[in-house]
Amino acid sequence: MKNMLRPVLVLFAALTVITGIVYPAVVTAVGQAVFPHQANGSLIEKNGKAAGSELIGQQFDAPGYFWGRLSATSPNPYNAQSSGGSNLGPTNPALTDEVKGRLSALHDADPSNTLPVPVDLVTSSASGLDPDISPAAAAYQAARVAKARGLTAGQVNALIVRNTSGRQLGVLGEPRVNVLKLNLALDELKPLH
Repeated sequence: MKNMLRPVLVLFAALTVITGIVYPAVVTAVGQAVFPHQANGSLIEKNGKAAGSELIGQQFDAPGYFWGRLSATSPNPYNAQSSGGSNLGPTNPALTDEVKGRLSALHDADPSNTLPVPVDLVTSSASGLDPDISPAAAAYQAARVAKARGLTAGQVNALIVRNTSGRQLGVLGEPRVNVLKLNLALDELKPLH
C-alpha cells in the first residue's frame, strides 16, 4: 500500500501544480499579451471609467435611449450570474404574455410608429445577456430616440450606421448594433437633460 500511495500523491501534487497554477498563469499571460482588451472583459470606458462590457447587455428604458433585447435573467436584468434562456417554447402562454408586454411598451413609448416590430425587440437571446440588436431594431427606435433627444432622424440614423458591425469574417452571423456603444455615442452627440 505504501508503495502505491507515494506515486499517487506525487502525481496528484504535480497535476495540481500544472493544471491549477502553471496552465492558468500561461493562459493569463498569453491573453494579456495578445488580447488584452478581451482578456480584461471587453470593457467600454467613458471618461476613464468602465461604462460596461461589449459582451453583456444593459437595461435602457428611457425614451431617449435605444433599448436592447429582453433579458431572460431574473430578478435583475442582464445579471451574468443568472445567464440562461427562458426556455419558453413558442406555444407557451408565458412567452406570448412577455411578447405582448414588450409590444405594448414599444407602442406606448412611440404610438405613431407603424413599422413592423423586429423580433429581437420582443424576445430574449439564449443567454439572456445579448448586448446587440439588429440594424432593423435600431432603425425601428430611431424616430423615438431622435424626438426625445431633439435630434434629426438623419443624425440618429448616421449614428446607427457608424455603430453597426458587419458579419464576422464577412460570412459569420448577422450585422449587429451594440446598444451600449450606440447609447454612449448618443450621449456624446447630445446628452439627455
